[in-house]
Parts: sequence; structure tokens; C-alpha cells
Amino acid sequence: MRYDRAGVAGVIEADRPGSKPHRIVVLSGPSGSGKSTIVNRLIELAPVKLVKAVSATTRRPRAGEKDGEDYYFLSPAEFERKRETGEFLEYAEVFGSGSWYGTLKGELQRAQRSGAWALLEIDVQGARHVAQAYPETVTIFLTAANDRDYEQRLRRRGTETEEALQRRLTIAREELAAADFYRHRVVNDDLDRAVREIAQILIARENELNAG
Repeated sequence: MRYDRAGVAGVIEADRPGSKPHRIVVLSGPSGSGKSTIVNRLIELAPVKLVKAVSATTRRPRAGEKDGEDYYFLSPAEFERKRETGEFLEYAEVFGSGSWYGTLKGELQRAQRSGAWALLEIDVQGARHVAQAYPETVTIFLTAANDRDYEQRLRRRGTETEEALQRRLTIAREELAAADFYRHRVVNDDLDRAVREIAQILIARENELNAG
């Protein structure tokens, strides 16, 4: 999950003519919208095969995090080298932390080799760049039932200072205002219903691709 993203991102080249198209679904939403829970449930229950794209980051691992599972933990020099050689699908720096986050192009290839959709849980800025490179990307924006829910969910976590919480809420409002370009918007007022709705979106798109 990534928040407070700064304004730098990479764009990848489109697939070469004749190549098998990538199946990509992007899920975005403000802090407190329940993205991580939805992603985990989709990986388990979705009617199409999904591979979650693992993000790369320059921040240090937290307790219990595993390299290659939670994130690819890269040194700043490694991250910069991969940026310079065009290995990122999208990337950006987190405001105030100095840490970089990004999605490696290899994650799309990993999903494709498995015959699966690549599931990217990224922010609005990253989603724009992915959709620019791959216009057929299925873009889904997840929202809570109302603005109060974001704050209530964040406060229940108990992991934020008041300053950090207010910053997340400000970013949430900005993301909500910038979400019009998403093809689908799903309200997460009931987890099971939201998962079913996203699953229906994916199977409908899978049927369209197979019919084509």
C-alpha cells in the first residue's frame, strides 16, 4: 500500500504487435477504504486467476515482512539503477519519508507466465500511468460508504499520530476528487458484496477477451 505519493512516475512501452496482451486490474482507493482486505479476499475467491504484483521499495523491512512476498526491498542505489534501465511500470517517492515505491514490469510478466491477471494495488497517480501504457487495464476505485468511514477506520487502527492521520485524510479527499477516470467504482460498505461486485467485473472482462 502506498500513500503520499510525489509527482514522478515512469511509463512503459506498450506490448509489441502480435504479443499476447497482459491482463491487468488496478485497484485503488483512499486509506481506510479496505483495499488490502479486498485484495486478499480476491486472490482467494475470484473466479479468474489473479497474481498480486509485489511492489518494490527503498524503505527498510518492518518486523515480519519478507522480501519478495510483502515487498522487494531494494537499496536506493538498486532502485535508481532499475529506474535508469526502464524496469519500472510506475514509481514515485513518498512525501516526507525519502522512500521510493514502484511496480516492476517483471510483475506483469510473472502473472502472464502463470496465465493470470496481474493485480496492482496502487494509488491514483500510479494507476494513471499504468492505464496510459495499457489502455485495456481494468481500473477499479474502492470507496467507503461515506467520508466519516475513512476517519473511523483509520482511528480504529491506532497506528497513526494525529498529524499523520489528518495528512492521510487530506490525501483521501484528493484521491476521491481525482478518481473520475476509473472505469469502475465500488463501494465497500459490505465486504462480501464488494468482493462479489469486483469478481463480476473481472469475469465479464475475461469473457469479453475470450470471445474476442
